[in-house]
Amino acid sequence: MPDLPPIVLVFAATDPSGGAGLQADIMTLSSMGCHPLSCVTAITIQDTMGVEDVMPIDPEWVADQARAVLEDMPVAAFKIGMLGSIEAIAFIAEVVSDYPDIPLILDPVLASGRGDELATDEMVQGIRELLVPQTTILTPNSLEARRLATDDGDDNDNPDLAECAKRLIASGCEYVLITGTHENTPQVVNTLYGHEGIVRSDSWQRLPGNFHGSGCTLASAIAATIANGLSVAEGVKDAQEYTWQTLRSAFRPGMGQYIPDRLFWAREDEPDDSGRSEQ
Repeated sequence: MPDLPPIVLVFAATDPSGGAGLQADIMTLSSMGCHPLSCVTAITIQDTMGVEDVMPIDPEWVADQARAVLEDMPVAAFKIGMLGSIEAIAFIAEVVSDYPDIPLILDPVLASGRGDELATDEMVQGIRELLVPQTTILTPNSLEARRLATDDGDDNDNPDLAECAKRLIASGCEYVLITGTHENTPQVVNTLYGHEGIVRSDSWQRLPGNFHGSGCTLASAIAATIANGLSVAEGVKDAQEYTWQTLRSAFRPGMGQYIPDRLFWAREDEPDDSGRSEQ
C-alpha cells in the first residue's frame, strides 16, 4: 500500500459556483497533494456576483459528519471556513477541542466579496470566544481582523492591524496572518504575527480584478502546507506563493468576480516569476 496523503478535514459552506467555500477548499487541498474530508456547515445560493441566501445545516449533523470521519481516518489538520450559525460554532468548537494536537487553520468568513453579511454579531462573538482560543493560524483580511478584535458598538475603538493581531493572539490563537487585499496600498502586504510580534511580512503584486474565493484558497493552502509538515513561517510563505499563482491565472466564467485557477500548474508549460517580495 502506498503512503497516505495528508488528510485535512474542512468545515465550510457549499458554493454552487465552485469559486469559494467547500468546493474551493477541496480543489486547493487536492491540488496541493492532500486528501480533503468535507463537513458541510451550510448550503448557499450564490454565484460569482454574490450570495443570495444561506441555509445552515442542523448543528448536530455538522458535528456528526466530523466525528464519523475523525473516528475512521487520521487527520493532519483542520480548516474552518464559513460556519452558518452560532449553534454550529459551538458544536464545532466542542469537536475540535477533543483533538488539541491537530493544527487548526481558521478563515473567519464574515462577509462575501460583494459585502453580503455572512456572520451575525453573535456569531462573531462565538468565533472569538470558542474557536480563536483553539486556533493555530487565524487568516483574516484587514476588515475581518478589525471586526474580530473590537467590541461591538464601540465606535471609539479603532486599532491598527498590529494591535488587532496582538489582541487576537492574546485571545488564545498562536498566529495571525492578516491579509492586505482591502488596504489602500500599491502592493498587497500580508503579515504573519506571533507571540513575539511580526514573524514575516510579504508584499505581492496587486493584480487587476476582483476575486471570488481568494481567502478560502489561501487558508486551505496553509492547511495543506502544515499538513505536509512545513513550519508555520515556511508554510505561510509557500501558501501565499500558490495563492498568488492561482490569482494570476484566474478566469471569469460568469458575470461577476474572477475565480482563482487552483489547477494553474496543469495548464502552463513554465510558471511566471513569483510576484512576492519579502520585507
